[in-house]
Amino acid sequence: MPTLDIFRNDAFSLRQLTAAVILMPFTPGKVGKLGLFREFGVTTPNIQIEEKNGVLSLVPTQPRGGQKNQNKRGGRKMRSLNVPHLPIEDQIRADEISGVRQFGTDNELATVQSVVNERLAGMVTKLDVTVEHLRLGAVKGLILDADGSVIYDLFDEFGVQQAAEIDFDLDNQNPAPGAVKKKCNSVIRTIEDALGDGGIYDHIHAYAGPAFMDDLTAHVEVTESVKYQQSQFLREGQVNRTFTWGDIVWEEYRGSVGGVDFVDANKAHFFPVGAPGLFEQPNAPAPFMETVNTIGLPRYAKIAADQKYDEYVDVFVQANPLPYCTKPKTLVKGKRT
Repeated sequence: MPTLDIFRNDAFSLRQLTAAVILMPFTPGKVGKLGLFREFGVTTPNIQIEEKNGVLSLVPTQPRGGQKNQNKRGGRKMRSLNVPHLPIEDQIRADEISGVRQFGTDNELATVQSVVNERLAGMVTKLDVTVEHLRLGAVKGLILDADGSVIYDLFDEFGVQQAAEIDFDLDNQNPAPGAVKKKCNSVIRTIEDALGDGGIYDHIHAYAGPAFMDDLTAHVEVTESVKYQQSQFLREGQVNRTFTWGDIVWEEYRGSVGGVDFVDANKAHFFPVGAPGLFEQPNAPAPFMETVNTIGLPRYAKIAADQKYDEYVDVFVQANPLPYCTKPKTLVKGKRT
């Protein structure tokens, strides 16, 4: 059979391809590995977010003509947000797979599948990095597009003011005793106040830029306090550039794409980890006829064959995520000096 006819095989259906890209190694970066965001699917390309007393929550969908969500007045606000659409398209031409075609054999599918998987893997990696960028934006309170334009400013969007940026004054040659620890305490108190009474969390985490991290780990207050536990400090700080000090887990963030740093070299971003419902990521369904009103998945893949001459197939990969923080006031920013 002609090589491109194989793309009409069930192995290349939307369901099978989507299952394949979901199973591919997922390496979104530091935010993804931290497991900060709760992912779940929604059935529409936009979401309704309800705010009550500064806390944001999704309004559950209901079947048409069925039970309605009851509006409860008093300190509640409703907002609608569009879920970002992240599509990537590529093309596989007949000439690219003609060299691996084995006419009349039963392993043609496996051979062509390897070409498809290789192309999908590169596209999925780009999606993963993009989702990481969006998630880090949610951690900072400012979700940015690939070109640096603002998708959502969570502070403006929900009418709250971010706490004043905390100056750690790390280049001070004659720091007052305990000055940096007091800055850490200020971060912790600000976050705990924003979480509210009874706020539960595991720890405070910081993503710091390289210059911030260098000055922090070299600061006399830090080095003096760990000199009696130097081996542990070196293990934590040198292997992964992550260590705990001042009741904060510090981690250097050096991710960048296209020369744009995800975290400014001189800044640090603080946020609580383990607070229930604080970081959410709804995933909307793909805009295909067969996915209308279905629960959204983290990623989708699809192939469309050339209907006129059968010379190529178009390969689509996409994600439709909206990571956000339900209490933006818990997001605290610090600077090196």
